[in-house]
Amino acid sequence: MENKLLSALIWLPIVAGVLVLATGNDQRAAIARKLALGFSVIIFLLSISLYSGFDAGTANMQFTEHHSWISAFNIYYSIGVDGISMPLILLTTLLTVVVIIAGWQVITERVAQYMAAFLIMEGVMIGVFSALDAVLFYVFWETMLIPMFLIIGIWGGPNRIYATIKFFLYTLLGSLLMLVALLYLYNASGSFSILDYHALPLTLKAQILIFLALFSAFAVKVPMFPVHTWLPDAHVEAPTGGSVILAAVMLKMGGYGFIRLSLPITPDASHELAWLMITLSLIAVVYIALVALVQQDMKKLIAYSSISHMGFVTLGLFIFNAQGAEGALMQMISHGFISGALFLCVGVLYDRTHSRMIDTYGGIATPMPVFAALFVLFAMANTGLPGTSGFVGEFLVILGAFQANPWFAIIAALTLIFGAAYTLWMVKRVIYGKVVNQDVAALEDVNSREILMLGILAALVLVVGIWPNPVLEVMHTSIENLLRHVDISKCPVLCR
Repeated sequence: MENKLLSALIWLPIVAGVLVLATGNDQRAAIARKLALGFSVIIFLLSISLYSGFDAGTANMQFTEHHSWISAFNIYYSIGVDGISMPLILLTTLLTVVVIIAGWQVITERVAQYMAAFLIMEGVMIGVFSALDAVLFYVFWETMLIPMFLIIGIWGGPNRIYATIKFFLYTLLGSLLMLVALLYLYNASGSFSILDYHALPLTLKAQILIFLALFSAFAVKVPMFPVHTWLPDAHVEAPTGGSVILAAVMLKMGGYGFIRLSLPITPDASHELAWLMITLSLIAVVYIALVALVQQDMKKLIAYSSISHMGFVTLGLFIFNAQGAEGALMQMISHGFISGALFLCVGVLYDRTHSRMIDTYGGIATPMPVFAALFVLFAMANTGLPGTSGFVGEFLVILGAFQANPWFAIIAALTLIFGAAYTLWMVKRVIYGKVVNQDVAALEDVNSREILMLGILAALVLVVGIWPNPVLEVMHTSIENLLRHVDISKCPVLCR
């Protein structure tokens, strides 16, 4: 008998979103909030069963389901998870709970629609991480844009329309080329099964063209330099919950796409074009970190920080060793905790003062000591402080980069310096020093709702930083299997 757990995780949030939407107008906002929180907690508890029932000793897909969908074209409802996708699903279900708590008192208009958008997006994102059929993957991938488009466009800032259109066009145009690549693969194999594509023999020329088509979709989503410019605009205009999900989960779709599609389907092209991926990754790691140094808006600073940190992900994947790949996946998980927490912290301040500008604040530690302690913890994690989750992924990627080419490691390690510079500069001006004005002096410290959402992420940042093994052991076999498939005996051009 098939285990239906994965289908439940995909469709229960979508059904829950529809039910929350049906609560109607803002007179029933309290019902919408309670329903959304209740369903999100149930879905998170269900997702823990993925971890508890997962066999870390095999690279095979687990919790699989396979049903005919459009038989005329060999399209199936085919889903499953391995050690790469399962941690990302847990990250998605956890952060959905957090963003619903974050919007509990803050969102006062169209509450049901807001909560429903996050629940529906949760189901669709889990669908992306679970899909083993190319058409199913593409449908989930594109559908994911709609809730986020609405979240930014309805509850966003003054320039939200510009930000949503830019976000939508960047991601849609890249995805259309991915669709062309998937149709080519179907024509060559007669199947839409992603796992069948992994074994499909392709010429180097075909692989390079397919790699570039997939790259157009995944690089935008990461986002990689130079197609990163949509992200700061989207973050600045998005409501706090939208920024959290965008940074913590949606950016990981790009890295996941490289792991699930680009590397195993086009292994030779991945090696041939590794020089390009490594170069763009190192530019992101260093140049974007320098851009973050001059930002006056806290949200923009954290957005650019995200681009720089995601450069570690693509660098780790394209140096083709176990440390680099495991570090990349750890960086994806850790960045989800840390960036989500930092955006929540900015949201806490914005709710009180309606300003994200650094020069608005100063001496926050005096009126808000608990908030200051949590903010400093997340800031330290963002710099890669040992003992926090931010250290684990970056350390593994730098270790793997050193094995591939010492210069890669040296350049990548510069981000630890720049990251400390822009993060500590923000902390110094916002948290420490004299209280700048009476408005700051009158600020109230975090309430129980804010302590709950920030406390969950603080605990995870510390636990994963001190004891990363439960996460690493789940992904190890799947990463080793991926690297064997891509052929780790080969080496990127720049390593020779």
